[in-house]
Amino acid sequence: MAVLAVGGLLGAAACGNDDSDSGSSGDNGDITLVIDVFGEQGFGYDALYAQFEEEHGVTIQERGRGLGVGDYDDRLFQQIIAGEGAGDVVALEDGTIPLYYAQLERFVNLADHGLDARQADFPDWKWDKGVVDDFVLGLGTDVGSMALCYRGDLFEEAGLPGDRDEVSALYDSWEDFLEVGRDFAAAGTDASFLDAATNFFNAVSLDIAGGSSGYTYFDLDDNLDVDNPDLRTTWDLTIEMIESDLSANLNTFSDEWNAGIQQSQFAAVACPAWLAGVIQGGADGAVEPGLWDIADAPGSGGNWGGSWLAVPAETDHPELAAELVNFLSSPEAHIVAFEELGNLPSTLEGLASEEVQESTNEYFSDAPAGAIFAAGVEEFRAVHFGPQHEAVRAEFEGALQAVEQGEMTPDEAWEAATSNAQLAAGG
Repeated sequence: MAVLAVGGLLGAAACGNDDSDSGSSGDNGDITLVIDVFGEQGFGYDALYAQFEEEHGVTIQERGRGLGVGDYDDRLFQQIIAGEGAGDVVALEDGTIPLYYAQLERFVNLADHGLDARQADFPDWKWDKGVVDDFVLGLGTDVGSMALCYRGDLFEEAGLPGDRDEVSALYDSWEDFLEVGRDFAAAGTDASFLDAATNFFNAVSLDIAGGSSGYTYFDLDDNLDVDNPDLRTTWDLTIEMIESDLSANLNTFSDEWNAGIQQSQFAAVACPAWLAGVIQGGADGAVEPGLWDIADAPGSGGNWGGSWLAVPAETDHPELAAELVNFLSSPEAHIVAFEELGNLPSTLEGLASEEVQESTNEYFSDAPAGAIFAAGVEEFRAVHFGPQHEAVRAEFEGALQAVEQGEMTPDEAWEAATSNAQLAAGG
């Protein structure tokens, strides 16, 4: 674990006007800062907490590790609206941060604590999503740039190359990728090509939207637009994938999905950076290192996921909380979290660092994971999400799962998804 030297950075940023809890003197007595995160393994911050505690004389309590993002988001939104119960620092996930653009009065403007000076540290698309006009709502943690996680042994069993460079050369587009999947299926192995329609749908939708309309379900004025051609193209590709019998029909991140990893039921997953650790965790020792690998994503890649850290207005310690946000979102801290869990930095310095660019992932056949995932992050094209993005996405995912399970025809599922999306959007 790297030892950080970020005290100077913290002191420079701590320029707020609330001097009741100045965090640089290490004399903060019995102050406890609560930070809310999510995910089975948290955000990889344990060593960073210890350093901040030592330098500032506070105690940090983390909550939420092991909690799924859906349950976390539901709880956090209720706490923010109620104005009580949220941590001093909270993680806002990529799909739900737009929910809080209309709730800025319930958060601390991090610009008031000097953190608007951090803009140049991040790619524009990442910085912009955490800022509303001049209000700095949150600073970035990780990004979810895309690759393909796949089982080299299962590819070879199906007569396909197992080498990551040769796999990357098999496809330029998602249509090419489906042809590879049909070749895999034709070989008649015991495994399916992909894990689930939902993972495929989300990866394709973000890639296609990034290169075309710039949005998925809600247009740039936050109007629901289920007639967006990009959405229909993504839907049709996903239906084509299902009807080509390429899916293992598993609900992503469920116990059945983990069992599918452990029992080698599928050979490939559309893979944002944060998912590599989830796959290894889901394998739970049942799949030995060196069988999974990482290749380039089909299409132009794109981003799926990542988070920001924000400070709710209800905190009794806004200056210390802002300092903690600044500390945890620094390039040095991003590198520590990357080395701990593989979460890809969202700072330009972190992405370009030797620790990231020269890193390999032993479990994934020593793949140069940092370089693969970090490629092109700065040039990503932003995809706009409306405030009810997650609720609408859930309707489309549910409809696709119904097709996978043979419960609906594609036409019935499209009708259900678009109709229920109107309700989810409040229309």
